[in-house]
Amino acid sequence: MTTGAQTRGRRAVGQAPSTVLQVALMVLLVLPGVTYQFLRERWRGPVPGQRELGERVLRAVTASVVLDALYVIVAGPQLLALARGTKAHGWEGLARDPRLSGLVALLLFVLVPAAAAAGVSLRERRRLRGRFHATPTAWDHMFRDRGPCFVRVRLKSGGWAGGWFGARSFASSYPNPGELFLQTAWRMDQDGSFAARSPQTAGLYVRCEDIDLLEILDRSPIVPEGPHEPAATTDA
Repeated sequence: MTTGAQTRGRRAVGQAPSTVLQVALMVLLVLPGVTYQFLRERWRGPVPGQRELGERVLRAVTASVVLDALYVIVAGPQLLALARGTKAHGWEGLARDPRLSGLVALLLFVLVPAAAAAGVSLRERRRLRGRFHATPTAWDHMFRDRGPCFVRVRLKSGGWAGGWFGARSFASSYPNPGELFLQTAWRMDQDGSFAARSPQTAGLYVRCEDIDLLEILDRSPIVPEGPHEPAATTDA
């Protein structure tokens, strides 16, 4: 004699595959938007306004809804016939021809979203032309591939700071806050001109949020014809 608990247990076991299948289908339905969003970010570059994970997830879900709707409109009956096979219920078609199912999955979940991301990115580049740049901020653009140079900053407090940006210097990049480390610090006059290298300096740290103005000098402010920090001020 079968008890009520055993009956409910059997029902739960019978329902488990269906629940797993539903979760799998839900993941597959979201995959097109994830692919689209990932490639858009890779080709376009990071955007300061899209740092929040929640916003990025929402964009991916929205893209999935649009792509899935287009799939249903363009090839809904064919996709359903491929999945169902000859049966009205179940997913016999997916197991009957796994190679064809894999090819269709590759097309719908990867190739079509990738083509959409490439098209949107190319159109955006052409439309924005000179205004568009993959570098997210002017701070990143300024220090990207920057060679040795002098850096002079006017602080929001009104004072001046400056130093030598060399091989041991560092400038942070997006999405981290703007921070600058100069490997040698210099004493500055009241008008912002370089006076001399600070004795026993081991470096200078500056935060972007404390800066009112920043200037880069490709040549030495002491010896105009010299492309590097003057010999008298180089590290031992």
